[in-house]
Amino acid sequence: MNNVLITTIASIITLIIGLLVGFLMRKNISEKHIGSAEIHAAKIIEDANKEADSTKKAMLVEAKDEIFKLRTEQENENRERRLEIQKSEKRILQKEENLERKSDILEKKNAKLDTEMKNIEIKQKEIQEIVDKQLQELERVANLTQDEAKNVLLNDLREQVTHEQAMIIKELEAKTKDKADSYAREIITTSIQRYAADYVAESTVSVVSLPNDEMKGRIIGREGRNIRAFETLTGVDLIIDDTPEAVVLSAFNPVRREIARIALEKLILDGRIHPTRIEEMVEKATKEVDATIKINGENACDETNVHGIHPEIVKLLGKLHYRTSYGQNVLKHSIEVSNIAGMMAAEIGADVKLAKRGGLLHDIGKAIDHEIEGPHVELGVQAAKRFKEKPEVINCIESHHGDVEPTTIEAVLVQAADAISAARPGARREAIENYIQRLESLEEISSSFKGVDKSYAIQAGRELRIMVKPEEISEDEMIILARDISARIEDELEYPGQIKVNVIRESRVTDYAK
Repeated sequence: MNNVLITTIASIITLIIGLLVGFLMRKNISEKHIGSAEIHAAKIIEDANKEADSTKKAMLVEAKDEIFKLRTEQENENRERRLEIQKSEKRILQKEENLERKSDILEKKNAKLDTEMKNIEIKQKEIQEIVDKQLQELERVANLTQDEAKNVLLNDLREQVTHEQAMIIKELEAKTKDKADSYAREIITTSIQRYAADYVAESTVSVVSLPNDEMKGRIIGREGRNIRAFETLTGVDLIIDDTPEAVVLSAFNPVRREIARIALEKLILDGRIHPTRIEEMVEKATKEVDATIKINGENACDETNVHGIHPEIVKLLGKLHYRTSYGQNVLKHSIEVSNIAGMMAAEIGADVKLAKRGGLLHDIGKAIDHEIEGPHVELGVQAAKRFKEKPEVINCIESHHGDVEPTTIEAVLVQAADAISAARPGARREAIENYIQRLESLEEISSSFKGVDKSYAIQAGRELRIMVKPEEISEDEMIILARDISARIEDELEYPGQIKVNVIRESRVTDYAK
């Protein structure tokens, strides 16, 4: 037992001694390594210091070179600036000297001018005195005062001016006609030939055919209830007379008349005629006419290639299909004016789109003049403004009858196209009363002028032939008289197309052989 203990203790002591020896040996080795690392680090630091010194010296040398270079460039630049400043100073000095010399010259000239002005004033006074003496002498010799002499001269001058005015007007008209007639004729005839429209005479009544006369009684109904309901719902007068197998619809509003015509035809085909059925058919006819109006307006825009129009204006265009002017369908007339104006605009290089748009919308007020009081031109302008049309288009509308001066060449073209469309043979028809009244008005206007002997409206009112008294109207005054009569007719009358005014002056000498 003691041996085992001793052995164990000896082993432990030996292990402790071995650990101490190993620790001492490792410590010696570590100290050697640390010493060598410190030596190496010191060497690196020494090398780095040497390299830094050399780099520092090199950078100082480069900085000195750069400073020297910059200093040299700055000195050169300063030298050049000093030279430029010196040159500018020399130029300024020279200009100052020149200005001083010019100032001296101007002062001398002003002094000279002052002297000359004084001399001129003195001479003007002398001349005025001489003129006054001459006027007094002339008044004494001529036995006329200055005012009387002026009147004599003015009368002579007035006669000369009248003659020269007539000659100038005649010469200008001849030159203008020579240059413009052929060109205008070519443009207008080309436009008319390129566009030919058909015309259908329309009236303010519509005739509806009946299958038999028995249908008239059914339309009237018991105690007239059917006809009263029909007229109340449509606002159209239904005229039933002795005309066989036909009734007449009469109304000033063409849209209402069309609705009534369609509704009546539907009732006749259906055979069931009573107030309730009449109301249903009128409602259907109204929707059908509204659809037709929209289609007609869109077709007009497509036919003229005018797009971007407000939908409400398109509807107004469609309503023009049911509107006539002197028997001419207004929608067809508007389409024709649009196309003719566009063709003439293309010929002269104007705005084709503006001309066509203005031509298409120029009579748009006629679609609403049944509903609102006022001339169709004013109503059309209001509608165009309400739906944001351009000012140029509005001017085409308001100037096409000459109420307002046209501000664009396109507005003038719309005026011309409107006159061309209205003046086509057979395009429009007038009531005989209006026709006779226009002829009488033409003769009355021409006869109201001094010196007119007789006047005749011929060529269906297209020409006015005036005979003047030769002892009262001279050859020169004839030209002025024709222009005055034309202006009076334009101001007081409304007429389609144009009226030719012919003034005739003749002298007759009569003798007898005995």
